[in-house]
Amino acid sequence: MYSFVLTNSIKKETRNLAVICQSLAAQIKDPLLQFWLSSPMELFLTNTCRYLVERRWYEQWKEYVVTGDQNSSSFPGQIDNTELFEELDSYHLKERLVENEDFVLIPAEAWCNLLAWYGMVDDQPALERKVVDLPSTVKVEVYPVEIFLCLHSNMENVVTAQFSHTIQKVMMKQFDVVEGAETRLWMKSSDTCCERLRNVHVNVLDSSLSSGMTVIMEMRNEDGTWPSSRPQIMNSVEEQESYRGQPGVCGLTNLGNTCFMNSALQCLSNTPPLTEYFLQSAYLEELNFTNPLGMKGEIAEAYADVIKQMWSGRHYSVVPRLFKTKVGHFASQFLGYQQHDSQELLSFLLDGLHEDLNRVKNKEYIELRDADGRPDQEVAEEAWHNHRRRNNSVIVDTFHGLFKSTLVCPECRKVSVTFDPFCYLSVPLPVSKDRVMEVFFVSLDPVAKPVQHRLVVPKAGKVFDLCSALSEMTDVSVNQMVVADVFNHRFYKIYHADESLSCILDRDDIFVYELSSGSVEEEGDEVVLALYLRERSHYRDSGSGSSSCGTSLFGHPLLMAVPRVQCSRNALYHLFLQRLAAGVPTNSQQGAGLQQQQQPCETEEEEEKGECPPQTNEGQAKRKGYQARRRKLLFSIHAVNSNGTTERGMGEDAQPYVAIDWDPDMKKKCYNENEAEKYVKHQSMEVPHQQTTVQLQECIELFTTVEILEEENPWYCPICKKHQLATKKLDLWSLPEVLIIHLKRFSYTKYSREKLDIIVDFPLRLVISCLSFTPPSRYDLIAVSNHYGGLRDGHYTSYARNKDNGQWYYFDDNKVTYAREEQIVTNAAYLLFYHRQDKIRQPTLPPPSDSSSSPTQPANVTSHKHGMERATSCVNMETD
Repeated sequence: MYSFVLTNSIKKETRNLAVICQSLAAQIKDPLLQFWLSSPMELFLTNTCRYLVERRWYEQWKEYVVTGDQNSSSFPGQIDNTELFEELDSYHLKERLVENEDFVLIPAEAWCNLLAWYGMVDDQPALERKVVDLPSTVKVEVYPVEIFLCLHSNMENVVTAQFSHTIQKVMMKQFDVVEGAETRLWMKSSDTCCERLRNVHVNVLDSSLSSGMTVIMEMRNEDGTWPSSRPQIMNSVEEQESYRGQPGVCGLTNLGNTCFMNSALQCLSNTPPLTEYFLQSAYLEELNFTNPLGMKGEIAEAYADVIKQMWSGRHYSVVPRLFKTKVGHFASQFLGYQQHDSQELLSFLLDGLHEDLNRVKNKEYIELRDADGRPDQEVAEEAWHNHRRRNNSVIVDTFHGLFKSTLVCPECRKVSVTFDPFCYLSVPLPVSKDRVMEVFFVSLDPVAKPVQHRLVVPKAGKVFDLCSALSEMTDVSVNQMVVADVFNHRFYKIYHADESLSCILDRDDIFVYELSSGSVEEEGDEVVLALYLRERSHYRDSGSGSSSCGTSLFGHPLLMAVPRVQCSRNALYHLFLQRLAAGVPTNSQQGAGLQQQQQPCETEEEEEKGECPPQTNEGQAKRKGYQARRRKLLFSIHAVNSNGTTERGMGEDAQPYVAIDWDPDMKKKCYNENEAEKYVKHQSMEVPHQQTTVQLQECIELFTTVEILEEENPWYCPICKKHQLATKKLDLWSLPEVLIIHLKRFSYTKYSREKLDIIVDFPLRLVISCLSFTPPSRYDLIAVSNHYGGLRDGHYTSYARNKDNGQWYYFDDNKVTYAREEQIVTNAAYLLFYHRQDKIRQPTLPPPSDSSSSPTQPANVTSHKHGMERATSCVNMETD
């Protein structure tokens, strides 16, 4: 995978970092550190590399620095990037990490100082990444491309290389090729196919190379010939050249997270008026090379090349590499190989095709007139005429319709009516006011295991509402509950009852602890302690000059309400021992119970240094007996900060934190970690979450509902002479030949991002009315773009109806299977394509006689069921 992060984000985070560092500079006495902290922005922006830091650690570090309190409970501790790795053995980076959500990028100077100040956890490697200077932008290479290199004369000798720039020089140096020798490169995109890399000077990004690909180099012979016209591994392509199949039934190779592009292309490919326009080469006469808003005809030509290959009937699958390169060249957001949105790609492509094929060479200036009470029909015709004077292309002919927009001033009641063109409808989905959350309830009973519950709570509710829902299931009072986010064996956050539930993400591990009634209602005779479990290292930290041992957190933390009179170390020991009943066997507790008569050390210094009791003759005898008894202690108790780092004394934090330290041998002998971390599922977890089904008509009606403008986007009233939060209503005035409906499944808020998996019941034959004097428009469904999975790990596919034989097919990158109409409506539908019935041309070929057989001759296929289930056999769409 090849992934980049925009430098605008780098600059923003760098500025934030600089502000924090300047705040910290005044507290640092080292003049070299003060110089770095006070350095100008240019120092940060000229780096050739950046370092990845886990976002939660970084946010906690920012909080610690801003407060300026060296003893603050927000002290971050060692740099910990554990959550960024797939596994800690190989330190392989997780796929599809998102900047500012999973990690932040910091300059090299900042990383060096943070590393010097805090160190790294468990000898983790530094995540250094290059800043790559591309022709149109500068980006950070988060996922370096790893490519295999070999010579055509010796393809068994394969070398692995990671790089971002040109390939030819690297290969010539790697294989000791004489400088000046004439070479050419082939890209091996599958086990059986190669593709010529004609421009050997392009970089990895522009050539659309992705990790795992093999590049083969061959050198011209002395007699002027090449060792082979094609590498031997391309024999199967010659077989493919004799293939004849149904035009349009053709897969698209996934170049690396390009399923979003393939899905959109398949839908447009099966839009008859647009495809016939390109197949008939009508675009050649309408290419607009001078349009400053266009792309010099390059997007239109690249798209035409893909369509002609897909509809030639000679390919199992097509590699849209050139098209991908062109899209990335003109829209930098699509550079690289990160997952994107098929609707965003479709929007860019339709706009790009329109401008490249705009028949208007010189756009005239048109002054818009207000309606001024004129009839809607007259104003609408004027608006459409003005739109066509500047925008006239096959895209406008096929996809553009007209909205009626009505604004009403809340003060003077001024009504403003305008008519605006649209290319697709983005309709909202009715959003449920409830939210399903999963939490772990930890009972007061030390033997009881945590219970996992599934709760239905208001989306706009408070933490109190979550406790109320849980109270109904457990019969535990809301006042006895404390809600906490547990992350990496520590409390990431302990919530107050009045905090919004929107602060809690679906992926957070939420624990609800039962406490005694008085601990939560008021501060008095009890104190709530946060209890961490730590394991001591066998080795002492000799580098720091301290006699303290290193520790590491394990298990789930606990919250306990403890009477203030029992906050002595000896009393706490026995309270904690009882609380750990789930992990400490009864016989171990009985052995530890012998310590009730002993007097443990009063301070941590005494305990660490072994300075109790005094070293007199009588004291030595007592000490031998004391040590014999003390060896039976299972653990020691220490005051810590919220991060689990040892402190001297309890401090005055609003939330006291205490750690139980286990000797490794004692922990192995007396503590059953697996048993302590077990949990049980409540019956609410067994009840499947029922999905909501809504009608497409409901979504369209919601789209045309009256709404009040947001404060960020007010309307200027010409009567009141000021900006107003007017009411706005959109209506459909006229509809296009091909209607695209975008279902807005993705919801973004300040605290969360979610996908709405509501099933939208959309008809295959749609009747829709508009406000003009035309009769209702009747449409047939011709294509659907699907999105499966979540926001970060989703996959795009598509259903489409072939214009020549009327058969439905399911397209999953380079695989194509037959589909039936009853399979198409699923909760994955994202983009709907409808063709107006009066414009539909009847199929020229009969449908396949047996839909259970293959749509192509070389392989068999069965019907695709419910979207994600794989057919028992399918067409092998090999790379062309």
